[in-house]
Amino acid sequence: MGKLMRLISMAPLFLLLCLPFAFGGHDYNQALSKSILFFEAQRSGYLPHNQRITWRANSGLNDGKASGVDLVGGYYDAGDNVKFGLPMAFTITMMSWSIIEYRKQMAANGELGHAMEAVKWGTDYFIKAHPQPYVLYGEVGDGNSDHYCWQRPEDMTTDRRAYKIDPRSLEHFALRRPSRPITSPFDRTDLKPKAAIFPSRANICRGKYDSSITVAQKYYRSISGYNDELLWAAAWLYQASNNKYYLNYLAKNGDSMGGTGWAMTEFGWDVKYAGVQTLVAKFLMQGKAGHHAPVFEKYRQKAEYFMCSLIGKGSRNIQRTPGGLIYRQRWNNMQFVTSASFLATVYSDYLTSYRGSLKCAAGNVAPSELLSFAKSQVDYLLGDNPRATSYMVGYGNNYPRQVHHRGSSIVSIKVNPKFVACRQGYATWYTRKASDPNVLTGALVGGPDAYDNFADERDNYEQTEPATYNNAPLLGILARLAGGHGGYNQLLPVVSPAPNPVIAKLKPAPKPKWTPTPASSSSPITINQKMTTSWNHKGKTYYRYSTVVTNKSYKTVKALKLSISKLYGPIWGLTKSGNSYGFPEWLNTLPAGKSLEFVYIHAASPADVSVSSYNLA
Repeated sequence: MGKLMRLISMAPLFLLLCLPFAFGGHDYNQALSKSILFFEAQRSGYLPHNQRITWRANSGLNDGKASGVDLVGGYYDAGDNVKFGLPMAFTITMMSWSIIEYRKQMAANGELGHAMEAVKWGTDYFIKAHPQPYVLYGEVGDGNSDHYCWQRPEDMTTDRRAYKIDPRSLEHFALRRPSRPITSPFDRTDLKPKAAIFPSRANICRGKYDSSITVAQKYYRSISGYNDELLWAAAWLYQASNNKYYLNYLAKNGDSMGGTGWAMTEFGWDVKYAGVQTLVAKFLMQGKAGHHAPVFEKYRQKAEYFMCSLIGKGSRNIQRTPGGLIYRQRWNNMQFVTSASFLATVYSDYLTSYRGSLKCAAGNVAPSELLSFAKSQVDYLLGDNPRATSYMVGYGNNYPRQVHHRGSSIVSIKVNPKFVACRQGYATWYTRKASDPNVLTGALVGGPDAYDNFADERDNYEQTEPATYNNAPLLGILARLAGGHGGYNQLLPVVSPAPNPVIAKLKPAPKPKWTPTPASSSSPITINQKMTTSWNHKGKTYYRYSTVVTNKSYKTVKALKLSISKLYGPIWGLTKSGNSYGFPEWLNTLPAGKSLEFVYIHAASPADVSVSSYNLA
């Protein structure tokens, strides 16, 4: 990386009442309802009579026909019309995990039935995708031909070829024979698996799914390999069946397959180790490990490494934006936000239920800190952020209007049934500089960049495209936050609401100029500020300022104290102590050559920022 690394995080937020900010907590019940609705917009196949997203219609009705198999149904992956099997499976699993943990809260909100239907829509498809003991269809359609066109699902003219994994298509992979004929993976009343594809003895041979389905490599390449999926499957099958075979499998293969070895700072559709470690840690806390306890304790240590990294109290902490959002990558960063926040939520409740505490490099941490962290991430994505933007479509007043999504961006076939051709969609609808004709309610888009910036533009697929696996983990977190105390001994964290700037339409700011803050010529610390955007509200102009503090010395800066005067609004990325500001809670030092960034908003010229004191080590 050629640029200076910015060590950034969210700190407590402070308000001066001279600015017009909107207050109040979020309606997690409403957000949950909307989030489940998104899955109805992603449905492929024959839509049911109780379909609530009425601008959609039947689509993909010939899927699988050319291969002699019925593959109608399932979910479109994101803003495209492809059915990618691996991320879809993760989506269904995370929705199911949400229900398993928080079904009472969902029932109280009236959303349990809708959530169950969302799971069933996916599992019914996967039953079809496994028509024979050694055959599994892992994709319908391909990204290359699909991305060449911009069409409603109802108008698709793209290749709908089905891609399968079977003995002929693999040289280094074998499907696991089910113990009995597969029926529905989930019973609609208790969510217990009926059967699954898994080894009844040692694996015959191994390989990655995209070695067979090579068209998936450009879009969903398997980087982590297959060991995490085997452990993931074993953990879930033990959770469902209490069959000691799967418990033994986890213990026997934990070391060789990386479950006890990989210390993770991410969790998602491809890299599932942190999820495995969290589940196995729960088995240990439940007293189910038996003589496997020493191995399971290793799983737990790695789970807690992940949790400590999230809250900034580990040996290797996860990067955050100045506004406090987890940040991992430019494209669809929100997938990592919701997945990690879900693990933090359930692990917080596991620790509370079994009266444990989190052991971090910085010391023991109360479980409530994990739940507070998850809440901070959800509040950010719902609008408590430096832009006051809700990244859930249809929630709040300021949410993305030009979503990178074929169905929502083209007029509904029920409004205008005229066929939209492959390239016509790009010419007529994709480039249209207007709000989507159909609101993709509940969709969680990719989200802002590393500095909380976001451009609501349809061609900005890195930030404005939604995905099913973004929403799936969010169901459980929202249900937990909406349910309050629920069946746990742990109360929801009492956190002061973050200030939301009441923003009118943002306008491009003048070209930012770095403004160096005067400092002693002998000082090794430089401070540079720039105005990154501005907007008008009720005749008054507000500005967002970014400030970068850089250690120019060859030593490490410790105990940094900044003096900030002429500050009339909220600030993100520092911790206030008395009349001065210091490092964010998760950061103790600033290494040589490194920088940290903080941001603030007010209706005046830049604040005066200077160094009060510091130590060099």
